[in-house]
Amino acid sequence: MYSFDDTLRKIETGITKFRFNEHPRSLYDPIEYILGLGGKRIRPVLTLLACNLFSDNVDQAVKPALGLEVFHNFTLLHDDLMDQADKRRNKPTVHKVWDANTAILSGDAMMIYAYQLVCETPEKCLKQVMVLFSKTAMEICEGQQFDMEFESRTNVSEEEYIEMIRLKTAVLLACCLKTGAIIGGASDKDADSLYEFGIHIGLAFQLQDDLLDVYGNPETFGKNIGGDILSNKKTFLLANALKMANKDQLAELTNWMEKPAFIASEKISAVTAIFNELEIKQLTEKRIQSYYSTSMQALNSLSIDINKASILKEVTDKLMFRQV
Repeated sequence: MYSFDDTLRKIETGITKFRFNEHPRSLYDPIEYILGLGGKRIRPVLTLLACNLFSDNVDQAVKPALGLEVFHNFTLLHDDLMDQADKRRNKPTVHKVWDANTAILSGDAMMIYAYQLVCETPEKCLKQVMVLFSKTAMEICEGQQFDMEFESRTNVSEEEYIEMIRLKTAVLLACCLKTGAIIGGASDKDADSLYEFGIHIGLAFQLQDDLLDVYGNPETFGKNIGGDILSNKKTFLLANALKMANKDQLAELTNWMEKPAFIASEKISAVTAIFNELEIKQLTEKRIQSYYSTSMQALNSLSIDINKASILKEVTDKLMFRQV
């Protein structure tokens, strides 16, 4: 079995070989820029690790894995533009370095390039992988649209939020795992089990991200705490707080959400205090554990030596059990 570092080296080597010699350079330079910003490369690594569960030939999955990473970065490029974000991995975003129109067009080119790479899947399973990839790409667009619509709503339910993060985050992780499994020659049952594993790990990971944004350590989380509170982002925590709050708590939450001007530290402190009163942290941790347990059940159902799947558990545990 390949290790995480083994597969990561294959992915990084593949990315460093990307050379866009075509013109105009103003279309391709932003693509090289965003791909060069780094990142965990979790999605393509999961693709190779899933393939390796069923085949020693992981090289056959490298190009599709790279395609999935390019697609992921394309979504980040467009997300940054829609959110008007200034930074991505501590560097200026593409629309800040160039402009909005360039970000749109370069993002479109990235999506096309992602499809070209995924199309280099072995012919025996090409159609199955492309159907899965196309379905996933559309679902991610649906999730992004839900996320944008939630910005102007205060009555987002927990169920709506979970569906949004399933579409926006979890389905791509699941797609990567299932793609690797298909290329590796897994049975339909095992490929579907890895898909379910990815869905529930993706949900758990996003809820963990929501939790860390409020209760995390900035040094280990990698960004400032309280950003979701300041922007009134509809997270699992806020959706449940609005549902569970009594009259006074709801009035205070609503007041903070509607204030056009405020002192950031005061808003973070006040909203967090209400979360604490409602035991939102414990509720979120319980839900995270539930999704994690379901993901492990899916992983343990694979018809292979479970020891072979230990590397997937190790990788996901590193993601899940970050310092709060």
